[in-house]
Amino acid sequence: MKRVSVDIGGTFTDCFVVWNHTYIEAKALTTHHNLALGFNEALADACKQLEVEPTTLLSEVDSVRYATTLGTNALIERKGPRIGALVTTGFKSTIPLSRARGYGEGLTEPEQMDIPNAQRPPPIVPIPMIREVRERVDYAGNVFWKLDEDDVRLRIRELVDAGAEALVVLFTNSVINPAHELRVREIFRDEFPAHLLGAIPILLSHQVAGRKGEYARGTSTIMDAFLHQTMYHGLGTLELNLRAQGYKKPMLVSHNSGGMAQLNSTDALQTVHSGPVSGIAASECLAAAAELGNVVATDMGGTSFDIGIVDQGGVKHYDFNPVIDRWLVSVPMVHLVTLGAGGGSIARYERLFNTIELGPQSAGSDPGPACYDRGGSKPTVTDADLILGYLDPANYANGRIPLNPKRARQAIEDVLCDELDLDVVATAKLMKKTVDSQMANGIATELRTRGYEPKDFTILAYGGNGPLHACGIANALGVRQILAPPFSSTFSACGAGNVNQMHIHEMSTWTVLFNPSTKSFFSDYDKFNRSVEDLERRGREDLTRQGMAEKDIRYRLELDMRYGNQRVQTAVVSNLSRLNSQRDVLALMDQFHESYGARFGRGSQSPETGVRINTIRVCSYVEQPTVKFAKLKLDGNEKPAPAPASTRKVHFVGHDTPFDTPVYDEAAREPGTKIVGPAIVVTRATTYLVEPGWTYHSVPQGGVWFIKDAGGKA
Repeated sequence: MKRVSVDIGGTFTDCFVVWNHTYIEAKALTTHHNLALGFNEALADACKQLEVEPTTLLSEVDSVRYATTLGTNALIERKGPRIGALVTTGFKSTIPLSRARGYGEGLTEPEQMDIPNAQRPPPIVPIPMIREVRERVDYAGNVFWKLDEDDVRLRIRELVDAGAEALVVLFTNSVINPAHELRVREIFRDEFPAHLLGAIPILLSHQVAGRKGEYARGTSTIMDAFLHQTMYHGLGTLELNLRAQGYKKPMLVSHNSGGMAQLNSTDALQTVHSGPVSGIAASECLAAAAELGNVVATDMGGTSFDIGIVDQGGVKHYDFNPVIDRWLVSVPMVHLVTLGAGGGSIARYERLFNTIELGPQSAGSDPGPACYDRGGSKPTVTDADLILGYLDPANYANGRIPLNPKRARQAIEDVLCDELDLDVVATAKLMKKTVDSQMANGIATELRTRGYEPKDFTILAYGGNGPLHACGIANALGVRQILAPPFSSTFSACGAGNVNQMHIHEMSTWTVLFNPSTKSFFSDYDKFNRSVEDLERRGREDLTRQGMAEKDIRYRLELDMRYGNQRVQTAVVSNLSRLNSQRDVLALMDQFHESYGARFGRGSQSPETGVRINTIRVCSYVEQPTVKFAKLKLDGNEKPAPAPASTRKVHFVGHDTPFDTPVYDEAAREPGTKIVGPAIVVTRATTYLVEPGWTYHSVPQGGVWFIKDAGGKA
């Protein structure tokens, strides 16, 4: 297997190359003005390690896979086309009203508790760019008011004259009967053929999101249109860059659903947060191969700290109505919690409690932390790590980014020290303690709100800063061990190379499996099976269009089920792909009963209120070869620590005086190596910090267990 996988983050571009049985990690600063430049630099570093020319490598690999933050950045910067929307008459306010949730969605918890001072986000589609069209389809898909085609032509002309660079069509109940939306697209192409307007896109809401819920479906379509231009040009530039270097195959793009597809089969909205989701995919593969059981995946990069859950039972944790930026959308996305706690997170003085707040603002890669010496003047977590002695100014990022301690010290002193009445080292310790506590609290909250306990999970600490803060996170969380996985610095890029080509299609339904009023069970098996077959057909067409053999395509049927009129829906991966008898209906109800009980407690089930399916979802995928992870359990075969490469004074939270701390190099990655903290291990890709009271245990493929000493407090 020969493969290149890339994760383009807010600060670093990570590259992971599989070259037969050799695995290579490489990093470069992200170049936001032209992502291809950062990719080329990272790829050149990987090729140098392999002693292969980039053109040779790209001509021989079977695929190049991208996970990118292009969409996320476009939303943050509000850079996108002017969008016009066509809606059903009487529903013009559906988007602006935002289900009365627009003030709070996408805000942090403290901000949500201060709603009177909250501000709505600037609308992507302003009210003057929304036009009503005379048409109506009822809840069952029957045409209640025939589409007025003359009215459609008039409204389209008005939007184009108003400067619309993209159009979205958001008709009520179009997921049940899309005929009117499809006809609007035909009229648009008839009125404004491509030779008049070029490539102005028109997006239909039923094709973007297949579930009912007009507001979430509408915002999904609007965001997809808003990101379309950025993604088209940004990813198109990356693909042209590959072509110029000898790569002839289609470029693959990671999706936030946990799969991937070719660029021409990818919606812009599917790429948002695809980088962190790729890390969760890698965690899933690692947990299965290394027999780790339940896993919490944590990715501490330069901009954010991302948390995901991998359940030993194979249960997928999805958000089916995630909030992206400030908008509720209706796309299935692997569940992810993001905190503003990365290496570039900016610290500021919190006057009310006389302490420090960190994030969510980040220095990113341009200008970056103050110590990068690129013009940054605000104190960041990386500046604190440098002041405390964790980072080597001359050997950061394998020497590619020299650090300036004077700039770091000046930034902390100017902004924080006088306000806190602390010296620079004490302030840096407070910064580290604060960010470690924030990350630990995020992990604990995420687990406990889902009924789990941290002690029942293996915690993975990866990303560029994960191994540096692993012990601090574990101390704050009260756990006795934490794992920095193999290839930890580029783990999300590794995950982008491990996902399958996959498409998810879904549709809303009103399927009552058990009706308590009539004491009857569902019997229209043909209707249910036709719906499943149609979703499978759509997934099959997507994959065969990308060159996949039909015989290799696999399907997974998922159903969103509920008791009676509950608001809570539970996703069930059905053991059956078709319903053919009442026995099948009872088996599906029993599976839902067990799943609900396992999640909410035995005895919480209430089948007497009825059992209903609200959404039918089919995941169509083709399994791909993956990186083979080794077993990472400690086997008792320990090796003494190698001779340290150097020693330096290092400050630790909870200790008043610095420690003379040995610093080790790549030799410490030899499997079985045991190092008693305090210690620092510096590799070409990352830095491992072993705090006092902790022990470093190296395992195959560069993985590291940090284990609390028996006498230490958990």
